[in-house]
Amino acid sequence: MKNWIKLEFPGTSVNVGFARAAIAHFAAQLEITLDELEDIKVAVSEAVSNCVVHGYREKSGNVVIEASYEGQRLEIVVEDFGHGIPDIDAAQETGYTTLPEERMGLGLTFMRECMDELYLYSRVDEGTKVVMVKNIPPR
Repeated sequence: MKNWIKLEFPGTSVNVGFARAAIAHFAAQLEITLDELEDIKVAVSEAVSNCVVHGYREKSGNVVIEASYEGQRLEIVVEDFGHGIPDIDAAQETGYTTLPEERMGLGLTFMRECMDELYLYSRVDEGTKVVMVKNIPPR
């Protein structure tokens, strides 16, 4: 059976912790270890933080998170409707950031390390979508 949730909230820094906790609680329904749960929390925090910091730099907007699982495959989609990423290939390089005076450029690297699959879609002035998958081994 497939189970899913969808959350939408303002893209502000105060909601990063909320998103992290909500998705962690949802993921905890699976037979998951604490290490796997921590990986998911880090990935969600990084994805939502990127929406707030990069997607909505000079403007405001909402963040949408959809999470679902079927069997032991957890999929998390985090989307903003902000600035978008002009060069997706460059953005995926460790250390790349549009705000070098403030950020280290490790968000996507952390997401990729914490999850089993990561897909990035973006259009300038339309927004960015990150799809992350965690495959939980059978216990």
